[in-house]
Amino acid sequence: MKQVFLQLLQLSFYFAEKLAADTSNIIATRAEPAVFAALKDLFPQAEYHALARMVVIKRERVSKPKGLVAVLTAGTADLPVAEEAALTAEIMGNRVERIYDVGVAGLHRLLHYHQQLEKARVLIVVAGMEGALASVVGGLVSKPIIAVPTSIGYGANFLGLAPLLTMLNSCAPGVSVVNIDNGYGAGCCASLINQLD
Repeated sequence: MKQVFLQLLQLSFYFAEKLAADTSNIIATRAEPAVFAALKDLFPQAEYHALARMVVIKRERVSKPKGLVAVLTAGTADLPVAEEAALTAEIMGNRVERIYDVGVAGLHRLLHYHQQLEKARVLIVVAGMEGALASVVGGLVSKPIIAVPTSIGYGANFLGLAPLLTMLNSCAPGVSVVNIDNGYGAGCCASLINQLD
């Protein structure tokens, strides 16, 4: 098993060196600190974002980011997935506004941000537990919503299956769903939508 791990690690560094020849930004998701330490040797400009568990290597800058992507979380436990989505969207050249801890258990917190929600071109809604926030936001604004179920939660969350099914069954129009804990996928999708002319 140890030999397989070492071979996979060597393969990863091979691909990292190939990426070094390119001039694009690089994102490594679900990265442990040990991965960052190894990549830092190859890429001195590499940054580690512990909450998002991401290594970011910025090599090209977007002079004027387009539009606005809003990233919302139901609770603070959803922050790692939300930060993965937010950082991904930022690195892809989007303005991002974070609106965290506005779940349906305290609906007044969400309503406080209604004007900011209306300014966004696309919203990423990250929620665990029952995942109801995406439907609520979909009922408040007529914008594309990318719902991200998280594996965070207790009781009958079933490691994200409960919020996934809630989001898939949303009756609010304009709600699309990515896989459980897929902040990266949500950030990429939001970027594509936000940058449409």
